[in-house]
Amino acid sequence: MKFSMARGELFEALSVVGRGLSARSTLPILAGILVSVSGDDVIFQSTDLEISIRHAAKGKVDAEGQTVIPGRLMSDIIRSLPESMVTVDATTPDRATVVCEQSSFTIKTLSPDDYPKFPEIGEGQSIDIPTDRLVTAIRQVSKAVSRDETRAVLTGVLFVVEGAAVRLVATDSYRLAVTEQPLEAAPDSPIEVVVPGRAIEEIPRLAGVSEAVSVGVSENQVVFRFGQTVFVSRRIEGTFPNYRQLLPKEKETTFTVPREDFSDAVKRVSILAQHNAPLRMKVAVEEQTLTLSATTQDVGDATEDIHVETTGSDVEIAFNHSYLTDGIASSSSETVVFDIVSPLKPGVMRSTGDEDFTYLIMPVRLG
Repeated sequence: MKFSMARGELFEALSVVGRGLSARSTLPILAGILVSVSGDDVIFQSTDLEISIRHAAKGKVDAEGQTVIPGRLMSDIIRSLPESMVTVDATTPDRATVVCEQSSFTIKTLSPDDYPKFPEIGEGQSIDIPTDRLVTAIRQVSKAVSRDETRAVLTGVLFVVEGAAVRLVATDSYRLAVTEQPLEAAPDSPIEVVVPGRAIEEIPRLAGVSEAVSVGVSENQVVFRFGQTVFVSRRIEGTFPNYRQLLPKEKETTFTVPREDFSDAVKRVSILAQHNAPLRMKVAVEEQTLTLSATTQDVGDATEDIHVETTGSDVEIAFNHSYLTDGIASSSSETVVFDIVSPLKPGVMRSTGDEDFTYLIMPVRLG
């Protein structure tokens, strides 16, 4: 195998598939990138057995074939080279030579016969989703994905396409994020799948400048296609919690506040919410005021008042400040609406305008 490519294009290809490399596997082959050359196509492939990435590029091919190169070492080499043509020569067994201008590297390679086969997906359902809408939805729910492996289904994102809309849902039992984005057309049949959080968080990084992402589902895998990249992930088995029944049907107090003002005030007061100290929110309806406060024993306290539009009853409630900050940051509307039922029941933050985003957060019991 021997081919030549512009350094920038080669580095981009390695960067894309590098996201599928295994960091902790005891199998050395999974730290490698399978490079296959045929015609004028150079195909790069990586896998950690849970996700698989394949990326196609064009190159000047002198000899067809394939080899497995150490992924991170190859990326480091190409990153260090000047912007020029790079020639990769793996015609000698067990090694490859990388040449660019006056630089030359020789690295050990592995046998492509030992590399896992790329999943072949017979997609039963598929739909094209505008990239910007899918990326927005992913960023709005990703912070609520659980990192606790003991409840595997919560480490994933519920991905639903029904009607002319795509809905993403994530929860870690302490907060719940739900977002919905409109589509140009509805799929032939509804799609519902739980995608691992780690996999779905890679999509904004991989999608690049492609206008649309094609999402396909098979019996135990989900595949995303954008441009010259194919990204396959296993599905998470299990039943995702019925998130609709978690959303309160009633509310006692509602306030509306500019998102930036709310965010800035929470960040300031949270400086004194150390060692897991809660951030308190006190709503005074008559004064149309929201008071934020935090106290850390033997450190100090902070208080800040914000003017809000509020209706209902006076109430005081407390939250984990990090969860509250994440929720505010996930919304991109200019104002947010916050509904409170009682100090012991979840608060619900909603976006305003055209954005359909809901963030439920469990309260901290007041002492």
